[in-house]
Amino acid sequence: MICRLDAVSFRYTGQTADAVRNVTLGVTEGEHVALVGPNGAGKSTLLRLVTGVLAPRAGLVEVLGRRAGDWKRRDLARQMAVVSQVSEPATGLSVREIVSMGRHPYVRPWSALGRNDRRVVDSCLDAVDLGDLSERDAGELSGGELQRARLARALAQEPRLLLLDEPTAHLDMGHEMRFLELVAEHTKEQSLTVIAVTHHLNTAARFADRMILLSEGRLVADGPARDVLTPRRLESAFGWPVEIRDLGSLGRHAIPKRREPEEAAE
Repeated sequence: MICRLDAVSFRYTGQTADAVRNVTLGVTEGEHVALVGPNGAGKSTLLRLVTGVLAPRAGLVEVLGRRAGDWKRRDLARQMAVVSQVSEPATGLSVREIVSMGRHPYVRPWSALGRNDRRVVDSCLDAVDLGDLSERDAGELSGGELQRARLARALAQEPRLLLLDEPTAHLDMGHEMRFLELVAEHTKEQSLTVIAVTHHLNTAARFADRMILLSEGRLVADGPARDVLTPRRLESAFGWPVEIRDLGSLGRHAIPKRREPEEAAE
């Protein structure tokens, strides 16, 4: 088991309700799991509990058999990598320098990268098709290219667990699909385990092996897309009627319905 949560609850300081409520789940090696649900459902909070940045109010969070909060950050960075939607400043750093940060858990502070580290960085740059842009200032990259650089940085950590927190939130459709295809390739080739937070139900259904639907901090469904994406469950979670269509190789799709005027007025 790569990751396990047992009856986990968490509440932010000053709040009267839990952001995560009594969640139990497990993720095995090589799975691609999508955490879906409306705003405020607890998706990103759950991810931060897995990283150990947040500590549960109740319950247990384990990563690779150890409490998430017990890991030394340097040791955990050799096992887990994170790609988020946060746009940290990139100007002044080359693409290669950004990707090279992924090797920091393996080198002594202030030491130069060794031959193997440089080989890993080159391999990750090529994997995300940024080899020709490696010396360019990262501030000159497009949004899609910059997210690919961040993915390359995460892959350079050679993690067993990759956490994605809305990494395609600001990307157009083409860049989003290229990013997700890259993740899918590495999941398959390197037996990576992926836990991805996303608002995009349909892309999650296409790429994830398993979907976990959260609502108001609670786990309300866990399984393949055909079991999770049902009109009843989605309408209950999102407060809006949906139609489900099976599009063959494109997977199961949720399509919001238009309400009739008398329904919208109620």
